[in-house]
Amino acid sequence: MPIEAVIFDMDGVLVDSEIYWDKARVEFASDRGKSWTPALQRLAMGRSTMGWARVMQTQLALDESLDDIIAEMKARVIAQYEARMPTRPGALDAVARMSERYRVGLASGSPTEIIKAVLRITGLDQIFEVMVYGDELPRGKPAPDIYFEALQRLAVAPGRSLGIEDSANGLRSLKAAGMYAVAAPSPGYPLAADVLALADAHISTLEDFTVELVQSIDAKSQP
Repeated sequence: MPIEAVIFDMDGVLVDSEIYWDKARVEFASDRGKSWTPALQRLAMGRSTMGWARVMQTQLALDESLDDIIAEMKARVIAQYEARMPTRPGALDAVARMSERYRVGLASGSPTEIIKAVLRITGLDQIFEVMVYGDELPRGKPAPDIYFEALQRLAVAPGRSLGIEDSANGLRSLKAAGMYAVAAPSPGYPLAADVLALADAHISTLEDFTVELVQSIDAKSQP
């Protein structure tokens, strides 16, 4: 069956934001006399808002509530976005390209306020047909719920859709949903070989996310 819809993750795919999240977490931890490591950042990547907040609370042994952790992290990251929006090279053009051929949506586990800030600043809120926020669902990636919700709103079957993700949790979410998957890890956070093996294609720049690539994945799936 031909692919009808392309669904994008946001953090790490459209915006090279993991650097901002990492910086915010390092500073958050440092302000409390603690250390945030690259290993902890990988553990938090791709999770829902409650998921990464719980990682921070547990791994940093914090007495603060999840709500307080989330509120402070949102403020720190949005302040960085307002100063400079770190879109990945070719990302905005990739969304525009896909929208000319496929139905396009966004499925991001980031906090709603941060997603809306990115969409507003980049103008992508005028392109995506469907936008699903991780805050709306109880289970975040790697559970497939966010993709099931996006596909339901688009009225497209999983087997006729493709998603693009940068994290291990994101790719596992796509495959659990029964979708085709493109791995597009952000430069500073390469994926392990076993994770890349989950994807139907692997790209290092959004400039390579073309209609031709999607069509080639589509063609390989045909009997």
